[in-house]
Order: sequence, then C-alpha cells, then structure tokens
Amino acid sequence: MRLLACAAALVMGCSAAPAHAEAAKVVYGYAWADGTGHLRVVPRSATLVRKDGFVGYRLKAVAGAKEVRLGYTRASYGRVTVACDLKETEGQVALDAKGLGRTACKPGDLDDSLARGPVPLRVEYLGSRAVRINEFLVSGWPASRTARGTLKRVDGSTVLFATGGKQVKLGYTYATSFHRTTARCRDGWLAGEPVNADRNGLGKKSCTAADLTRALKTVKHPVLVKIDYTPGVDGVNEVWEIFGDA
Repeated sequence: MRLLACAAALVMGCSAAPAHAEAAKVVYGYAWADGTGHLRVVPRSATLVRKDGFVGYRLKAVAGAKEVRLGYTRASYGRVTVACDLKETEGQVALDAKGLGRTACKPGDLDDSLARGPVPLRVEYLGSRAVRINEFLVSGWPASRTARGTLKRVDGSTVLFATGGKQVKLGYTYATSFHRTTARCRDGWLAGEPVNADRNGLGKKSCTAADLTRALKTVKHPVLVKIDYTPGVDGVNEVWEIFGDA
C-alpha cells in the first residue's frame, strides 16, 4: 500500500525508506594529518591493557592492512587530556571505562594535535567521513631504528622510504631534524661542494623539517639518505643527506 501511495504522490516527493542504514566502521591506529580536515591511519589491532593503574591500548600491526583516509571536520573528538588546549596530559587523564579520551573537544583541536605529530586514535567512520574520534594512551611507544635507503617526496609532510626491497610511507613534522652536507640549509639537494659532510658522507649541518621539504622539492627522483624512524608509528625523526648520491 505504501508503494502505491508513493507512486500516486510522486510529485510530492514521497519515496520508500531504505531497508538498512549504513553501519559505522571502526579503526585503531596512529593517525597523521593528511591535508586540511583530513587524517590518514593504518589499521592496527588494539588490546585494552589495565596494569598498575595504567589504562590504555597495545597496538599491533595487521598483515595486509590498507591505509584509511578520512575527513573529520564534523566529527566529535574526545581527548585524554583534561582540557582541549593541553599539549600533554600533565599527569592527569580523562578516560572512560573503555580507556578512551572523554574530554569533549572540537575538530579544530584535532588539527592542533595532529600538527604536533602522530596521535593514537580510535575512529568511527561512515564511508570516507569520521563521525566519532577518541584519543587513547598506548602501553608502549614503538622503538625507533636507523637505516639507509632512498627517500621520495609525497607532500610537505610525507615521504616514501625504500630499503631492503620494501617501501613504507612515513610522515614527518616540524620536530624532524635534517642534517645537510651542503653549505646552507636552504640549498637544493646535494648542491655545491660537500662542505658539511663527515668522512662517511653524512650531513653534519643541522637544519629543519621545512628545509627538508624545500630540498626534496628540487629533485624528481628518489635520493639516498640515512634516517632514524619509528616503524610502528610510521614517523621520521631524523634525516641525513648523503654525499655521493647520483
């Protein structure tokens, strides 16, 4: 009867209701900023940990997990800090019974959090849109490691690092250090004489993440580097330019 009524009243905008509403999906992982109002995260398995007063999650890699990119400008955001504008917990946390941040904050506060670096998040999303986001504490930050390989620019905060026949997508922030072989921080990649290279060809001149972005823009091909990075978080801590790259 409803379908007949709809057919008869089509000009009035009547339509049949959808059989099922879309169910929200959930992803846990270390989130990185990925353009204005967007984040990216590689899904990880998450296990709630309660030990010696600590409440948080242990994250582990998931084989074959695909990176998810989500817009969050309309999402709710729960922080683990007791105020939205705090950079650190400062010894006080605001967690719900599941160990998720419960201080109600705005998407703009997440902008600030992601600008400082990767953030452990639980994200509920529909399609490509995040609807609910909560910070959480991690039981152990992954250890960093150093390696030599090639680096290729993706954008102003993301690179592709290839080593040992594998390639990984890594993020970096204003806190990332860049060690140059060139005379000036603002020089192009391997420009001029290697006046700041050590005996192993590694850069010695301390420069900034902005200088790294500027230098990578001057080359189209992958460049040889040594890096210190955190594999589990997929973040770059330090980059050394290497003299001898061709």
